[in-house]
Amino acid sequence: MDRFKKFMEDRTGVDHLSLALLILSIVLVLIGMVFRWSMVRFLSLIPLVLCYYRAFSKNKLKRHQENILFLKYWYPIQTKMMNKYRHLKARRQYKYFKCKECGQQLRVPRKKGKIEITCPKCRHTFIKKT
Repeated sequence: MDRFKKFMEDRTGVDHLSLALLILSIVLVLIGMVFRWSMVRFLSLIPLVLCYYRAFSKNKLKRHQENILFLKYWYPIQTKMMNKYRHLKARRQYKYFKCKECGQQLRVPRKKGKIEITCPKCRHTFIKKT
């Protein structure tokens, strides 16, 4: 174990881009196996080799810059995916209505029966079943 720690001491290690390359490689292998495409399975080695190259590289500055560039494009995608997940999760607990006066989207808890909803923006009230 000490020999491995000593070996990895000056190396980059695994970062977000390396993990993404590893996941891409696994996905390509699975697609190649399901559809019996040997070329796709062969191409899955490219991201895997890049993943290992990045993990064992000693050029930390260059690998860090590559990771920053990857994260610049990955974070907006990840944020959109997480917002959709949160929105789907919230749909189970809340019901959404639009105010007829101002168009504001209103969120009310589910399973409360008929309730009077007051728009916080324009103070318009209406009754809806949740």
